[in-house]
Amino acid sequence: MLEPVIDTDGAPFWQYAARGELRVQACAECGEPRFPPRPCCPHCRSFASVWQRTEGRGRVWSYVVPHPPLLPGYAELAPYTVVVVELAEAPRIRLVGNLVAGPGQPLNSLAADRVRIGARVRAVFHDGLPQWVLERP
Repeated sequence: MLEPVIDTDGAPFWQYAARGELRVQACAECGEPRFPPRPCCPHCRSFASVWQRTEGRGRVWSYVVPHPPLLPGYAELAPYTVVVVELAEAPRIRLVGNLVAGPGQPLNSLAADRVRIGARVRAVFHDGLPQWVLERP
């Protein structure tokens, strides 16, 4: 499998994920959450930031089911479901990840016909990567 490319601004996101925490960057001045991480707040232009822990709950805003041809590490797992999740506590924040049957399950562990736009999901972690599971399987 491919590993995420980690830049300076996003490194804390991955450090918290490795500990099983879903955190998003927020402005230390105006409090506005932001994702993807970046050095400056797009709302008040402050360079001060903090990393706020989230409950890791949201809803499926969109999804796609990739089919080959894909990168070699993913082709053998296809089809699988990639979701865009709108966070419940920060609706302007949308995170991309895989929808799986449970923590540590393979990418193709949940049939694509089980996902619906608006379905409630929660974050789980496997090998430092956030993934999503349905709240009502």
